[in-house]
Amino acid sequence: MPDIDDLDLDKAGINHEEKGVSVNEYLQSVSNPAVYAAGDAAASGGLQLTPVASMQAQVVADNILEGNHRKPNYLGLPTVCFTVLPLAAVGLGEAEAKKQGLKFKTNNGDTSEWYSSRRVNLKHSAFKVIVEEHTGRILGAHLLGIHAEETINLFALAIRLGLKADDLRGMIYAYPTHASDVAHMLG
Repeated sequence: MPDIDDLDLDKAGINHEEKGVSVNEYLQSVSNPAVYAAGDAAASGGLQLTPVASMQAQVVADNILEGNHRKPNYLGLPTVCFTVLPLAAVGLGEAEAKKQGLKFKTNNGDTSEWYSSRRVNLKHSAFKVIVEEHTGRILGAHLLGIHAEETINLFALAIRLGLKADDLRGMIYAYPTHASDVAHMLG
């Protein structure tokens, strides 16, 4: 929850809601154009994560200094549940892809028998990667296992830059690393 209750926003004519200051696509207050909000203080639709707040702060600074020209870009935003074992995700899940009418292929599997898992005696690890059929674009990735919090960044980069599965498959990775498993996750 945003910590804005003690700011007396109503006196400044700043509309707000439970999720923060009501902002437009430039993170500017919809009711008081002299005010911008970022991070947990903004009802922006972005996830309340530290990297999102940092990106939004840069957007706000640019828009204050140079006029409204920059919007936050939430494409390819990875999320991680830092548990033992880490669980990481980026992009679309199967249900979301279906809802958008996309045609896709899902690659998934248990990776506990892969060398990267066996060499550290990892009993549980898995992946699911969603690839658009006609373009080969990576739509989403979901990882469970050691270093998932790092490996998911490769998929986030691919989604953000519109890379295709073949682009990641064709990479030469340091081996034996969990990143080197990415090519095998793509089919």
